[in-house]
Amino acid sequence: MNSATLLLIILFAGLASQWFAWRLQWPAIVVLIAAGLVFGPVTGLIQLDLPPHELSELIGLGVAIILFEGGMDLKLEEFRRAGKGIGRLTLLGPPIGWLLASFAAHHVAGLSWPVAWVLGAILVVTGPTVILPLLRQVRLNKESASLLKWEGIVNDPIGVLLAVLAFQYFTVAGSGMAQTAAGMGLAVAVMAVLGGGGGWLTGWIFQRGLVPEHLKAPILLVLVLLVYSASNMVQHEAGLLSVTAMGLVLGNMKLVEREDLMRFKENLTVILLSVLFIVIPSQLDRQLVYLLDFRILLFVLAVLFVVRPLTIMLATIGAPMRLADRKLLSWIAPRGIVAAATAGIFGPALVAAGYPDGEKLLLIVFLVIISTVLAHGLTIGRFSRHLGLAAKNANGLLIVGASPWTNALAKALKKQEVEVLLVDGAYHRLKQARMDGIEIYYGEILSEHAEHTLETLHLNHLLAATDNDFYNALVCKTMGRSFGHHRTFQLATHQESRHEPKRLTLQRRGHIAFNAGADFETLNQLLNDGWKVQTTVLSKTYTFANMKQRLGEPGSDWLIVAAVTPEGNFRVYSSEQTFTAETGWTVLYFAPENKREGKEPPREAAREPAA
Repeated sequence: MNSATLLLIILFAGLASQWFAWRLQWPAIVVLIAAGLVFGPVTGLIQLDLPPHELSELIGLGVAIILFEGGMDLKLEEFRRAGKGIGRLTLLGPPIGWLLASFAAHHVAGLSWPVAWVLGAILVVTGPTVILPLLRQVRLNKESASLLKWEGIVNDPIGVLLAVLAFQYFTVAGSGMAQTAAGMGLAVAVMAVLGGGGGWLTGWIFQRGLVPEHLKAPILLVLVLLVYSASNMVQHEAGLLSVTAMGLVLGNMKLVEREDLMRFKENLTVILLSVLFIVIPSQLDRQLVYLLDFRILLFVLAVLFVVRPLTIMLATIGAPMRLADRKLLSWIAPRGIVAAATAGIFGPALVAAGYPDGEKLLLIVFLVIISTVLAHGLTIGRFSRHLGLAAKNANGLLIVGASPWTNALAKALKKQEVEVLLVDGAYHRLKQARMDGIEIYYGEILSEHAEHTLETLHLNHLLAATDNDFYNALVCKTMGRSFGHHRTFQLATHQESRHEPKRLTLQRRGHIAFNAGADFETLNQLLNDGWKVQTTVLSKTYTFANMKQRLGEPGSDWLIVAAVTPEGNFRVYSSEQTFTAETGWTVLYFAPENKREGKEPPREAAREPAA
């Protein structure tokens, strides 16, 4: 098979696995590993004709980009809110976990001490390559997600460095505690100079416009790989520490282009994860299965049920953390691509250094990866909801902009048991909503405070409903990535902005809610004229067609606003995203109150503008 065809198969298998996992709401890593095993050891379809050390170097480049992207996503504001917990997990957690895992590897798995110490260091990592995809699928609250995210991203390079130092201590002639400590100090220095300094210098250059916009993302990608390679030349495997620090520094600088850079890195990371989790399992040798024995299986169970819980409970003694967070962290610790890549490097090297049980290293690490990904990936949602740390489902509306009309809509949705959150930067506009018992947030929705503290995991639709069309558009484009652009709506633009040559394009705004005539002034004026947000339940004898016949012309005599399915799923109506309400649906509509008696409306309004 030629290289182009092989690359196409790997890309297709990886991205198809990601899509399949999304459709089934399974952890993507589970499906990716399964696909890698099928395409590799089972069918032999994927065979890479590369020496192991070259494959490891290519994998290292991909991991470097993934860790850099994770570092950019780390916010110092998160550290300030959960700093003591994060500090315990990243300073005390690795040495405690290393010690416990190494003792278990020796006494339970029966490995020699040198191999046990290297294995224990490798298992310190919890892997952002696994944690970050899981966090995208689970509606975890922001503080709990921050703890898992910081631990996974920061501990990954620390675990690799510990494995390197342990390997050097036992295999390099003349190594001792002094040389090992010197290696650790050199790695930290390289991280500060090349990683931290390189990140700051890159941001400084970008801020002063010394790089054109279209070259910033490509140049940044090359700089990340250069920092990774240069760091490894100075101190073996210090590159992962450096790129993580580089991402952390760059991500917390006030860069206007930060979102664009993050979007580029996120898209690249999805592709790299898809490729790496197909390639590495596909290269496993079937003969490794013959090394499996009951002591190895007992060790995997010890890692799951003894080593990890003890590590977290000891590291967080006295820390100002919720017990629920400590329980979640005690269970959730899936290993990822970094552990697999590191084991692939050190297993053969230990055998060559005179430790024959080093051949078990890759098998054990892969068993831990598969076990933790399956156990933790399939239970994190249910367990976090049981602990009260995650929303049971996302089914509600975030309304930006308090007004009499949005208050009326929020009250109607609350009666239908649909979650509503009303946001406004003016406290007096939220007064009526507070009196009506509606959940509110006082502040700017686009502020850093809202980004770090406002919980919207239980909501899945956004309606920007202020009197400023352009602010509404900005909110929709900013929040569209988290809500999904197909679930992001704004009120119709004002009359003077409706002419096609002058209107905002769809690419720069949200979808128009309801219809093109329902702007801010019209809705609030109709409310003053006696229109109300009302509900009706459709049945086999009273269909959507019957409803339209009774109420009159949609968009002029009345407005369809939203609907709730019999299962409780909420949907916003838009003339750009229409739906047909079916039997059992509850339809929310805006109409004159006397429409309940089937009388004619007092006036026509909210008519669609002429084409």
